[in-house]
Amino acid sequence: MKNYICLLFICLVSFNVIAQETNSPYETNFWQDATWITGGIGLNVLGVYTIQNKPGLSEADLAALDRDNIWKIDRRAAGNYSKKADELSYLPFFGSFATPLLFLAGEDERKNFGQISVLFVETMATTGAAFSITAGAVEKSRPLVYNEDLPMEERLDNDAQRSFFAGHTAATAAATFFTAKVFHDFNPDSPAIPYVWAGAIAVPAYVGYLRTKAGKHFLTDNIIGFGIGAACGILVPEIHKVDNKNVEIYPTAGYNLLGTGIDTKGIGMTYSF
Repeated sequence: MKNYICLLFICLVSFNVIAQETNSPYETNFWQDATWITGGIGLNVLGVYTIQNKPGLSEADLAALDRDNIWKIDRRAAGNYSKKADELSYLPFFGSFATPLLFLAGEDERKNFGQISVLFVETMATTGAAFSITAGAVEKSRPLVYNEDLPMEERLDNDAQRSFFAGHTAATAAATFFTAKVFHDFNPDSPAIPYVWAGAIAVPAYVGYLRTKAGKHFLTDNIIGFGIGAACGILVPEIHKVDNKNVEIYPTAGYNLLGTGIDTKGIGMTYSF
């Protein structure tokens, strides 16, 4: 882990030096960005820990579940299950992580690719932290739990208790909206901008559809995941814009997060209107 952190710091120094040599709509700061990334990674680790230790349903809890208690907008998804849709959802999900590589085709973006990479890591770390902490803390059964044809052990498994919110949809939206936002900022007059944003919306929407069909998430889980991912994808680059002086980022520290007794470090942010 120490070697990983040292490598991360070396990369951040290199990326910031490269960023100073070329024109870019963004500016980065070694200590702020290092704190952001390491804090985000730390929160992801904590979130994964809470997810792994999350209890599954008991048979009594399963018997007490009632479809009528589900919001009407979500009720149609109760009982959904499709292994094929689940497997298919991973293609656009993983594919979205490669979208920043498209910037290698543009001269200005290629010259600033190190800086763009730092912003992308921050975007995904922030989205992952929001998802993992929420999924570990919120108790909500997946739609497949309501499918009585599935094996009991699958319906009782703790993995089936983290429907809220949709992590695949959030991560995909974060990646595609980040790509669209950065493209827009580097190429404000490009006629391709509407198509880039349309693609940024369509890909995570398709992932959300597949995750609902697979029985992994309800519609509202996907809507919220989509919104959180999209917000991270847009706000992280926006915060780093050269002419954005209203945002201040600073390191924070806390103790006993979520009652775990774990000493944590992260970042704080203020926005002046």
